[in-house]
Amino acid sequence: MVAPWLIVTASLLYVGLLFAIAWWGDRRAGQGRSVIRNPMVYTLSIAVYCTSWTFYGAVGTAARKGPEFLTIYLGPTLMFLAWWFVLRKIVRITRTHRVTSIADFISSRYGKSPRLSGLVTVIAVVGTMPYIALQLKAVATSYTALVGFHAIVGAPSPPPAAVPADTAFWVAAAMAVFAILFGTRHIDASEHHEGVVAAIAFESLVKLLAFLAVGLFVVFIMHDGFADLFALAAERVPDVAQLYALSGATATDRWVTMLLLAMVAVICLPRQFQVTAVENVDERHVSTAAWAFPLYLAVISLFVLPIAVAGLIHLPSGAEADSFVLTVPLSQDNQVLALIAFLGGLSSATGMVIVAAISLSIMISNDLVMPLLLRLKWLRLTSRGDLTGLLLFIRRAAIVALLLMGYGYYRATGGTGALASIGLISFSAMAQLAPAMLGGLFWKNATRAGAHAGLLAGFAMWAYTLVLPSMASADWIGPEVVQAGPWGLALLRPEALFGLDGLDPLAHALFWSWLFNIGAFVGVSVFGKQGPLERVQATVFVDIFRRRDTATPHMWRRAATVKDLYALTQRFLGHTVAYRLFRKHAKRMGARSIRSLTDADPALVTAVEQELAGSIGAASARVMVASVAKGDMVSLNEVLKILEETSQVIEYSQRLEQKSRELEQTTAELREANRRLQELDRLKDEFLSTVSHELRTPLTSIRSFSEILTDNPDLTREEAERFLGIIVRESERLTRLIDQLLDLARLQAGHGDWNMAPVSVREALEHACGVVNALYTERRIGLSLEIKGDTEVAPVHADRDRLTQVFVNLLSNAAKYAPPQSGQVTVKAECRRDDWRISVADNGPGIPADRREQVFDRFVQVPEAEGGRPGGGTGLGLAISRQIVEHFGGHIWVEASPQGGALFRVILPRSGVEPRQPEAGQAAQ
Repeated sequence: MVAPWLIVTASLLYVGLLFAIAWWGDRRAGQGRSVIRNPMVYTLSIAVYCTSWTFYGAVGTAARKGPEFLTIYLGPTLMFLAWWFVLRKIVRITRTHRVTSIADFISSRYGKSPRLSGLVTVIAVVGTMPYIALQLKAVATSYTALVGFHAIVGAPSPPPAAVPADTAFWVAAAMAVFAILFGTRHIDASEHHEGVVAAIAFESLVKLLAFLAVGLFVVFIMHDGFADLFALAAERVPDVAQLYALSGATATDRWVTMLLLAMVAVICLPRQFQVTAVENVDERHVSTAAWAFPLYLAVISLFVLPIAVAGLIHLPSGAEADSFVLTVPLSQDNQVLALIAFLGGLSSATGMVIVAAISLSIMISNDLVMPLLLRLKWLRLTSRGDLTGLLLFIRRAAIVALLLMGYGYYRATGGTGALASIGLISFSAMAQLAPAMLGGLFWKNATRAGAHAGLLAGFAMWAYTLVLPSMASADWIGPEVVQAGPWGLALLRPEALFGLDGLDPLAHALFWSWLFNIGAFVGVSVFGKQGPLERVQATVFVDIFRRRDTATPHMWRRAATVKDLYALTQRFLGHTVAYRLFRKHAKRMGARSIRSLTDADPALVTAVEQELAGSIGAASARVMVASVAKGDMVSLNEVLKILEETSQVIEYSQRLEQKSRELEQTTAELREANRRLQELDRLKDEFLSTVSHELRTPLTSIRSFSEILTDNPDLTREEAERFLGIIVRESERLTRLIDQLLDLARLQAGHGDWNMAPVSVREALEHACGVVNALYTERRIGLSLEIKGDTEVAPVHADRDRLTQVFVNLLSNAAKYAPPQSGQVTVKAECRRDDWRISVADNGPGIPADRREQVFDRFVQVPEAEGGRPGGGTGLGLAISRQIVEHFGGHIWVEASPQGGALFRVILPRSGVEPRQPEAGQAAQ
């Protein structure tokens, strides 16, 4: 048990801290130093989604129905993973059109209809009332759990106390004061409530840390980890093991339903739209929230199941599962942790109620009260002075009324009902906004009449199939009416409408409400027609990322007077805002002052309408501007012309972008071609220089020794024969060099002589070994040949002489670099299903890794050892060998030999088999 004075003191200190944070946030914003221009603050504000339902109710759901609680976390995760398609579009439209609420958003999409925004507001208010009552219930119940033991010992929850002593009442009052002080400071509802957002972000951090503290205590202080906890559960509470082993206890239809509800709730709930779209200050923050918010949900859900299991183990049977977060620490006499958990739950509840109250008050003011007041001609609001005070009073009164209604709902229900069931009623109500909202984002032909019909049909079916049975269970109406159906018609039973029985009640309600909603929305839209403004708004919303100028096109045929327009702006926005707006327009027009302007052009009319939309909503702003701009709306044909010209401009812009990309690609290709030409020019110069050097060397020797023989007739016979032998060898070397150069040139040009036929690899290898046998004998180098496979039925399609030339080149190179006396060259050939694999390995110095590809270039020779001189030869053998092997459809490369030297590998396709690409890791070009 925790002393009441300690709970009240801690709560007051915590609420005071929230006030201080909100004041600090607003103060820094006034100094131009925003605290919410941080993606993590933005993400934490979105975590207002985690209310007392998720803080307390998720544990209760886990205790009663096992893993079903996961759907409440998975739904938003899936939606945020699709941020590129949905969330980013919503945020862009909201920021561009100064949207103030979800009602304003839907109304703006469908021609700025006042009736549609009013209907959305009614649905939002009715659907949110149970959710506000849920938060008040959670706070009151958690307070009672801390000061008493009814939840621990399994006693039923007491009824709410009298109003003066009711915790829920004072919490509602504190929330109302906070929302009024920091949520209605500015008349422009599209401006950011920086103090509120900062406080909500702080609360999200508090509830996360509080829940983690309880979870860590349960798992690692009360038990020796997760394994110990669940092993103890299986031993002491067999029903727990059965519950989690049979996770299918939650039917598939309920799983899918809750998942869908959670997905749409994260964007359709008024408070979520407020923090996600209206309070967004940088569209790039959405990309951060796309991974950070799901991570937040994953972390806060980590200990839900352990806390639920611990409650079932350590608390008596029948204990209130929704209070396990508090009562489990209390069962261990840890009052400090229980108080921390209470503050976490308080954060969860207050954050939701405050943001919901602010967003709903804006919707009530802009979409219900103001349109009604403007229709009452006898009030003469259009001719009165400054109305900013009236607008602020309406919003503040709406906040008080909303919290009183939520408290009244809580008192009327007696505080009964599980948190999760109350929350799902609200979720399913707000889900009726999804078809009109999401359909309008991607379907241009959706009409205002279709959205209106869909919302009415869906909301009616929600009330009939879900709310009516819940009222019957609470004895608000006769249960026999629900069980037998109205007028005794079984087909009209709310829980088995038209004979659809066997579904979970929630799944049943969502199925019928969405069926009627989407059916009416699509059917009426398909057979209906859009008005001029509807069509323009549809194009603006659907093509928001394709338009450079994303604002609404000018729709007035002729402008109003600047005097009337200025008076209208000043009436609703105040003198300062009006003067700043019109002064900016005067500078744009080159006028010295506002007074020098007479007629307002369409651009100024549109700018005024957008400014008014931020304060009184798009629908009311349209009505007020129309009252002073007496010009007609643009005709349908003109609208179509505007759209056609816009489409043509977009198409032309796209063609220009395509041409630009093609030009950039062509430029890059030309740049690459130029680089290759420069490289070829450099290689040509190197080739000519190398060829000149290679030819000059034998020619110089021949000339020098010929001059010696000519100029010295007295040479001995032995000396003359030695010099003649050098001349002969250099002549042969020169001949080989010229032959190889010509051969390589013919091969590279594709003019080589090829006698292609089936060739036995065995015969070619044995012949090559015979050719180099003398060289190996002279240098005393060992040569071994190993051939696997039936060579008679597995020939290769090649030129016999050319193939032998390749093998002779490889064997000659191996002999040059293998050490004399101790050298060893190993030749292996294996016939596989599709090809022959031949390898020639030596135990010489090997080839460095950075030069293994260079050895196949012309005139490249590898030194015998580090700092040594190259072996003899022209350096053309391997270049010719590669040309030959690739002509046969094979591949050749070099790698390190297990013996320490070089290992040349050759792959040749078998006759009649298509050549394959080299395997990963092969260095073949």
